[in-house]
Amino acid sequence: MSDFIKLFCGNANRELARKMASYLGCPIAKAEVSKFPDGEIKVQIQCNVRGSDVFVIQPICPPKVNDHLMELLVIMDALKRASAKRITAVVPYYAYGRQDRKHTPRSPITAKLVADLISSVGPARVLTLDLHSSQIQGYFNIPVDNLKSDPVLCSYLISEKPEIMKDLVIVAPDAGAAKRARRIATRLKAKMAMIDKRRDSNAETKFLDVVGDIAENAVIVDDIIDTGETICDAATALHQKGAKRILAMATHGVLSESAYARIEASPIQEVIVTDSFPLYSKNKVKILSVAPLMAEAIRRIHNEESVLSLIHI
Repeated sequence: MSDFIKLFCGNANRELARKMASYLGCPIAKAEVSKFPDGEIKVQIQCNVRGSDVFVIQPICPPKVNDHLMELLVIMDALKRASAKRITAVVPYYAYGRQDRKHTPRSPITAKLVADLISSVGPARVLTLDLHSSQIQGYFNIPVDNLKSDPVLCSYLISEKPEIMKDLVIVAPDAGAAKRARRIATRLKAKMAMIDKRRDSNAETKFLDVVGDIAENAVIVDDIIDTGETICDAATALHQKGAKRILAMATHGVLSESAYARIEASPIQEVIVTDSFPLYSKNKVKILSVAPLMAEAIRRIHNEESVLSLIHI
C-alpha cells in the first residue's frame, strides 16, 4: 500500500483492526486513545498525517457504545485538524441502527442523529457492514459503502457444512429479515421460508407459524442477534415442524443479557456470527472474520477502484 494511506483505530475492536492492517500490509498508525481522569475522551495523533488518505476503524459497539462513538468523533476531528487529505470512517457495526424511525409518538430517530454526528466532523465517506436498514445510508450527505457479509457466511456453510446443502431451507425469523433470507437462499440455491410471529390481544402469548416448505436442514438468518429470543423462538417452531438440523447465522452477534444460555437451551446446533465487534466463542457460537472483506474495500477505496462487487452480491 502507498505510504500515504494510514490506518487508525480506537479501543472498540483493536483485534479486527490488526487483522485488516495485516491484510493490507500496513501497520496501525500511532495514536493515544484514552481517557482523562474525569472520563473525557483523550486523543493524541502521534504521527504525521498531512496529505494522507486516512481510515479510522471503529465499530460503535457494546459494551461501551457511547464511549466508542465519542472516540470515533474525536479521532476524526484530531485527524482533520492535523491536515489529513481524506478521512474515511470504517464502522463495522453501526449502533443505534435499530432506532431508524419513530416507533412511538415523541420518540427520537437516533440512527439519523448518529449519522449527523459522524458527518459533522468531516469524513469524506463511511464504510460499514450490514446496516440494520438500508435507509440509514440516506441519513448521510456523504457516500456510504454498505458491505454485505454474505460471502463470508455462505462460504463457511459451503466449505464446512457440506452435509446440509442437499436439503436446505433458509429461514427469515420475521418479516424484516425476508429480503436478506431471499438473497442468501438465491446464493446457496436453497429454498426459503419465513416465521410469521403474532401476539394475542394482551401481548402475552406468541403464535409462530412457518410460511413455506421445511427441509431437513434449516438455517435462520438475520442481521443482528441480540438477546437471541427471536432466533430461538424460530428454531423451536422449525423443530416442531420437522427440521432435523438447525443453524443460525447473522452478521452482528451482540449476544447480550442471557443470549448464550438461551441459545444453549434451544434446538439450534450452531450460531455463526462475525467479528464486527469483540466476542468470544462459546460452545455453539462460531465467529468468522470479516477483516479480509473490509480490508479489501479499504484497498479499493484508496486506489479509487469500484467496490460494487462487495456491495451488490
